[in-house]
Amino acid sequence: MPDVKQTITDFYRVAQERDFSRDFQFRVLNIQNGDGSVVVSEDDLVYAKGGTIPGREISENTVSYMGLDFRVPGSAKYAGSYDIEFFCDTGDTLRNLMLQWTRDTFDDATSTGNYFVPKETSIIDLVQLDTQLERVAQYTLVGAYPKNVGDVTYSLEGTGAPVSFTQSLGYHYIRSESY
Repeated sequence: MPDVKQTITDFYRVAQERDFSRDFQFRVLNIQNGDGSVVVSEDDLVYAKGGTIPGREISENTVSYMGLDFRVPGSAKYAGSYDIEFFCDTGDTLRNLMLQWTRDTFDDATSTGNYFVPKETSIIDLVQLDTQLERVAQYTLVGAYPKNVGDVTYSLEGTGAPVSFTQSLGYHYIRSESY
């Protein structure tokens, strides 16, 4: 018998115990700018085509001693950018809300805006779900702000497929909670 317990039988046993997370067991719960002027509701969020759960990185610092480089772990780093793709509704409601958020941040017509450091209440809430749509984990991206509202492409040669746009949001850090 091998010393390593990673046989087909072990894989099957663990797969039965823990199962697998499926690619559709994810939802964006909430996007808001912190002062209440931009709130993306559950009705808007049903148009989210999916999303990702951002990762986390620990900074690495090098300390040299007698020709050897020692690596010392440091603080956390986050990508700081979150992209999500949305279907467009016929009134372009969600995309217009996101465009308005960018204009609130900086209005090129008046050269004014709310381009301050986003508040801690400006957030994006993401949840990972189980097979009964119960939360497994929740991730809150803190300090959310709009970076880019993507293009929408139309074509007279199209087949009637729904159109979509990508929204890029910035954030500062992530809080996570397991259930």
